[in-house]
Amino acid sequence: MMLENRNNNSALSAGGKGTVCIDTQRVLDSCRDRDCFENTRVYLTASGEEILQNTANIRTRSVRLLWAYVGVDDVPFNCGFYRITVRYYVQLELEGCVGGRTQSFRGISIFEKDVVLYGGEGRVTTFSSSPENSACNIADVDTRSSNAPVAIVETVEPLVLGTRVDCECACPCDGCPAPIPEIPDAIATDLDGPLVNNPTGPKIFVSFGIFSIIRIVRPTQILVQATDYSVPEKECVCGTNDENPCALFRTIAFPVQQFRGDTCPSSEPAQIARNGCGCGKS
Repeated sequence: MMLENRNNNSALSAGGKGTVCIDTQRVLDSCRDRDCFENTRVYLTASGEEILQNTANIRTRSVRLLWAYVGVDDVPFNCGFYRITVRYYVQLELEGCVGGRTQSFRGISIFEKDVVLYGGEGRVTTFSSSPENSACNIADVDTRSSNAPVAIVETVEPLVLGTRVDCECACPCDGCPAPIPEIPDAIATDLDGPLVNNPTGPKIFVSFGIFSIIRIVRPTQILVQATDYSVPEKECVCGTNDENPCALFRTIAFPVQQFRGDTCPSSEPAQIARNGCGCGKS
């Protein structure tokens, strides 16, 4: 009988409890870091360069992390270890004073870091079924995958630690200026034009502080203790009261903390390390 071929080692009991096998991502290694990227070049468009040419009084209003490239490469002669490269693309909202008026403009800054984490060994290729594929017709749908390690980066918005304008108008070396790093089209389209690289004009440099958590995972199958799905016992409560619209408002606690002005968890400012060149520092 077909039932005899069933794997009973991962079946729930009659009470809906037992050990089941799940397919998930296993975290093999992770680290946290606080990095300080000092004097990072800010690349501007033509409109931003025009404002910069007419003022040296520049400040950063806000920053937004647009995207991060995460690359994973084998470490030679260290089986199971991988170098993880994270390249951040940050958009800055800047402003300068020109002719007694404040003018805003945007720029892009790029900085990256490398860490080494253990990601395990072994490479297999996996194929899965797909409704688009059949024995007589192989569609363009690629069902191939592998258990290669995958790096995941979690971070918060960068902190601006300082903004300065380098008013050196002459290029001090041959081959200047350095070329603009390659920027993905999806990021470049968010600006008001293409980036320019002025070889003789002033340049903006910003120092950033950024907190991050990096982990490396692999697909795996593990046995876990599980409980079958159960119907919630709590009934849903309507969020409005048509008969008395103020009834719900009266049930909300008075926000005393908002009026005290001490809603922050700590009044001590975070200490930003200046030498964030590796994971594991606190």
